[in-house]
Amino acid sequence: MDREEEGCRYLEQHKIPDLLHNLSALLLYHRPEKPRDFLIKMLEKIKLARVTNDYPYLMNESNLNAMFDMLDTAGQGYITVPQFKGALQSMGLSTEDVIYRDEDQITLEMFKENVMKKFAEMWAAF
Repeated sequence: MDREEEGCRYLEQHKIPDLLHNLSALLLYHRPEKPRDFLIKMLEKIKLARVTNDYPYLMNESNLNAMFDMLDTAGQGYITVPQFKGALQSMGLSTEDVIYRDEDQITLEMFKENVMKKFAEMWAAF
C-alpha cells in the first residue's frame, strides 16, 4: 500500500472528511467574523457535547417545522417514509437505520425527534 492510500484510509477511518464537511456547513450557515475562532469553539462544543448532549445543529425547530410543511403539501399532518428519507439525505444524514416501512406515516413530532437524533448521532461519531 502506498502512502496516499494509507493516508486516505487513515482519514476515512477517523471520519475526517465528514467532520470537515459538517464544520464547513456550520461555517457557511453562521458566517462568523472570525472563522478560525468559530471553528475552535465548534470543536470544543463537539467535545463537550459527548457529556452534555448539546451538539451544534444546523437546523432549529422552526427550520424543521418549515421543512416538514414543505413536504406535507396537502396539509395532512404527515409525510411518507420516502419523503422522510429524502429529507434526511438532503441534510447529509444517514437513512441506513430508518426503522419505518415505506407505507408508514411520519408526523411532525416524529420528524423532528428523528432528525435531531440523527444529527446527534452524526456529531457523536466524531
